[in-house]
Amino acid sequence: MAPGADSLRVTLRGVEARHAEAVAGRLRRLFDCEADPGAIATCLAGDPVLAPLVAARPGLRLPGAWDPFETGCRAILGQQVSVAAAIGLAGRLVAAFGTPLAEPMDGLTHVFPAPADLVEADIALALNMPRARGTAIRALAAAALADPDLFAPVESLEAAVLRFTAIRGIGPWTAQYIAMRALKLPDALPVGDVGLLRALATATGRPTAAELLARAEAWRPYRAYAAQHLWAADEAAVKAQ
Repeated sequence: MAPGADSLRVTLRGVEARHAEAVAGRLRRLFDCEADPGAIATCLAGDPVLAPLVAARPGLRLPGAWDPFETGCRAILGQQVSVAAAIGLAGRLVAAFGTPLAEPMDGLTHVFPAPADLVEADIALALNMPRARGTAIRALAAAALADPDLFAPVESLEAAVLRFTAIRGIGPWTAQYIAMRALKLPDALPVGDVGLLRALATATGRPTAAELLARAEAWRPYRAYAAQHLWAADEAAVKAQ
């Protein structure tokens, strides 16, 4: 896959022709091809912090999820750790419980574990991480096995948050992140996220989660896109330090 001029060029390997249309649909969802960048920019440009960020990264999209269950697991692994640490944990999870490919392809060696692979696994021991996080992944796996529609579209963001916070070990931050990435809800916002608060910091300090939530009312219905811009700015600032 390579970026083109206002398009994506995709090369499919090992995919039967009859599946090509379904794969293309998932790719459009993954890369947020149905977004309306103009409407999003108009909405967010009214915020003095977001305005230059939107101008610097016009058309920034909201990444989706190829596998919603994998995204849910990655959200749990990312609780209270850096992005780099979460990526490392995900790699170890796949190495420990994923299915090896008979023929590795372009650096891909394993398939991400299915819910059945994780529902009884001792994840915390294998990954040397807090037991509560391993318990949460097992609970998510159990919920996915019990309800095939766990990651199906919902009528509202509030319904999605209620659905996922009912699972042991999943709080509002994780539920909002899953809603954002796996369910593609454009108004999802992980309010207490450290990166968001850091990106909005001023000379007097960072805003509180409550202050961020109040400010974000003006970003509706595109709060998830505002989060993407703030995360991108925060990542750039951290790298520059």
